Amino acid sequence: MNPFFERDLRLSRRQLFGKTATGLGTWALTSLLAESSFGQTQQKHNPIPGLPGLPHFKPKAKRVIVLWQGGAPSQIDLFDYKPGLEKHRLEELPESIRKGARLSTMTATQAKFPVLPAIKPFKQYGKSGLWLSEMIPYMGGISDEFTLIKSMHTEAVNHAPGVTHFLTGSQIPGRPSMGAWASYGLGNMTDELPSFVVMTSADEKHTCGQLFYDYYWGSGFLPSKYQGVRFRSEGDPVLYLNNPAGMTAEMRRGVLNDIDALDRKRLEDYGDPEIETRITQYELAFKMQTSVPELTDISKEPQHILEMYGPDVTKNGSYAHNCLLARRLIERGVRFVQLMHSGWDQHGNLATQLALQCRDTDQASAALVKDLKQRGLLEDTIVIWAGEFGRTTFVQGDINNVNGHGRDHLGSAYSLWVAGGGFKGGTTYGETDDYGYNVVKDGVDAHDFGATILHQLGIDHEKLTYNYQGRNFRLTDVSGTVIKPILA
Repeated sequence: MNPFFERDLRLSRRQLFGKTATGLGTWALTSLLAESSFGQTQQKHNPIPGLPGLPHFKPKAKRVIVLWQGGAPSQIDLFDYKPGLEKHRLEELPESIRKGARLSTMTATQAKFPVLPAIKPFKQYGKSGLWLSEMIPYMGGISDEFTLIKSMHTEAVNHAPGVTHFLTGSQIPGRPSMGAWASYGLGNMTDELPSFVVMTSADEKHTCGQLFYDYYWGSGFLPSKYQGVRFRSEGDPVLYLNNPAGMTAEMRRGVLNDIDALDRKRLEDYGDPEIETRITQYELAFKMQTSVPELTDISKEPQHILEMYGPDVTKNGSYAHNCLLARRLIERGVRFVQLMHSGWDQHGNLATQLALQCRDTDQASAALVKDLKQRGLLEDTIVIWAGEFGRTTFVQGDINNVNGHGRDHLGSAYSLWVAGGGFKGGTTYGETDDYGYNVVKDGVDAHDFGATILHQLGIDHEKLTYNYQGRNFRLTDVSGTVIKPILA
């Protein structure tokens, strides 16, 4: 039998189509190997190209940091100022307001829906005079740097579907995340660290209970080299950074060279993008043995910087520590950083836990924005502070029990803010009704928001697609409109 025909018989249908569809990825690999053989040292921040033709137009931003607030922060208590609610305290929320909004099973059959105004006063901050809760004074201090969107809405009313929808464009797991799309389209700005890094943290008492699933930063049907690389919060941030006992760096290099030769032969035979992933990830892992320890060593950070991030900054795995590492990551060429923090799910402990959550996250979130700005990085770095949905205006549980009441999930209206990267500062967008329960002006959903983030990265969201199972998929599914009024 002809050996070339025999080789083609070994191709699966997926691999056969992938051999042509992933030619761009192979081109990127060839570029990587041409710039430096597997056994040579490359220049720091040596970029690895994305797709030809991208960005589609001149970008306003190069990098993205997502400060994910898992569990859903209460917009009523923090961002959406509704002073008129005080006169309706503990009155029944009108059925005309509740009508049409989905609720979770925890309160869908609740007998009464008494209104609960913000649990702490609001005050005005900055030159813009933005109204925010006094529980987040540090965010108030940077309010002139961000756009506060008050008109977010989603169909999701449970945590995992809500997070998945915001970060991947679908409530059903399996789609590529925003960070994976950005890495796929634009490539890497460094070859010494992953293009997409994820770190997780939780409140001290772990009150939230929600898990962080890998598909929140997954690559879906894109080649797996585009998925987020999770840094651990305990021990070494990445496993196996050190060589095994008795193995020198030169010996490790030799082993990897041999593996590389075998993998490249396999790639030539099959054209499977996962083999390409294996090749590039072996090389990246070798370089991370040097780059990651330097990245995570914050001992040389000036004292005033450490103080700016707050008292928890030296605690490995804390939200503050991760915020500082986020700045250090993008300084070193990482394109997309996703911090996942849990603890905002205050169904029965609103009166006590909300203030603790604000203490854990407020100072460090603001410090990151200030730190980026003073280093000249904020102008081309997008910082997103968001959760999966909002909280109800009405009380869940017993209002007379300080540790027995809170707010349920609400998808019909919630708030987030976004700073840097060409977004307007000191402004608000969208409005809710007098009860903060429904959007009444300039509604924004996850697809609109995703389209806007990609736009700032120089990407037309309708053109960044990937063919899978006979259909062209994109982050924004079949909708999404760029929110131009919030762009500078």
